[in-house]
Amino acid sequence: MSNHQPARKKGPKVGSGGVRRRRLEGRGPTPKAVDREYHPAYAKKKAKEEQERKAEAIKIARAGGKLPSYLKLEPGHELIVGRNAVVEAVRADVPLTRVFIVSGAVDERMEEAAREAADRGAPVIEVSRGHLDVMTEKAAHQGIAIEVPPYDYTDIDTVTADIEASGRTGLILALDSITDPHNLGAVLRSASAFDADAVLITERRSASVNATVWKVSAGAAARVPVARETNLVRTLNNLKSRGYFIVGLAGEGDVILDDLELADMPLVLVTGSEGRGLSRLVRDTCDQVCSIPISGEMESLNAAVATGIALYEVDRRRRKAGQ
Repeated sequence: MSNHQPARKKGPKVGSGGVRRRRLEGRGPTPKAVDREYHPAYAKKKAKEEQERKAEAIKIARAGGKLPSYLKLEPGHELIVGRNAVVEAVRADVPLTRVFIVSGAVDERMEEAAREAADRGAPVIEVSRGHLDVMTEKAAHQGIAIEVPPYDYTDIDTVTADIEASGRTGLILALDSITDPHNLGAVLRSASAFDADAVLITERRSASVNATVWKVSAGAAARVPVARETNLVRTLNNLKSRGYFIVGLAGEGDVILDDLELADMPLVLVTGSEGRGLSRLVRDTCDQVCSIPISGEMESLNAAVATGIALYEVDRRRRKAGQ
C-alpha cells in the first residue's frame, strides 16, 4: 500500500476574497504615492524639497542672510516654534501678533493655529522654509512659528490684592536665582496644575519669560501671572507683613515636607538655584526651610521637580482640608 498523498492544488482557498475584504475594512482611501514613506515617489518628493531648501539657503546666504523687511520682528518680540508648541500656545490664548507658515507644509495643527490667529485678527504669512530657518536660527520649527510680544509682568501688590478679593488662601512661588528658562517654564506648568496664584521672580539673576518659557510651560504662562520685583528679600518681608508664611525648599531643611504644618496658611514657597540653593539672606528670611526626602544615591532634585513635588503636597493638604 502506497503512502503517497495526492498533490494539493495551488491557489486561493474558497472564500479568501471575503477575508481580504474584511482586512481592508476601516483603512480608508489609499494614501497618495508621494505620502507613502516606502514608495519611490515619496523619496523623490523629499529629495526635491531638500533641493529647493538648499537653493533657498544659497539665495538667502548670497543676500547676506538678510530677511525681507516684512518678516523682521518688532523689538522685544520672539517666536514660538514647532507644531505642538504653537497649538498649545494658541489654545491657551497666548498673545500673538503674526503666524508664519511654510507654504506646502500645512497639517491639521497648523490649520487650527491659522484659524485661531485669523479669528483674533492676527495675519497669517506664508514664508519659505529658508526664511523661517533664518528667523528661528535653524530651530526645529516644523514649518510654523508664531510671533509673541514681550511678556506683560505684574507686581506683587496686584497679586495679593487679587488673592484678597477672591477670598482664596494665597499660594505664591518665589524663585531665588533660577536662571534656566526651562526650569521657569516647568515651574509655571506645575503652578497651573496645582492652583498656585502667581510666580515671583526678580529683575536680575533670573530667567525671564521668553519663547522657551512659553514653549515649556505648555500655555501655563498665559494662565499663571508672573510678578517681577527688584529685591526678593524685601518682597518676601513685604509678604510676611501681609500674613504670609515663607517656606524655603532645600535638601538640608529643618523640617521634612511630610511634617510641614503651614500648608493651609497663606504661603510662599521659595526655590533656590540648583547650584547654590537658597541664598543666605533669603534663607534667613524664611519661617521654615523644608526638605524633600530622597534616596541617598541622589544628591539633589532638579529645582523645578522639587517645586512640583512641594506644590502637589500643599495642594493635596488644602483639598483635604476643603480649601
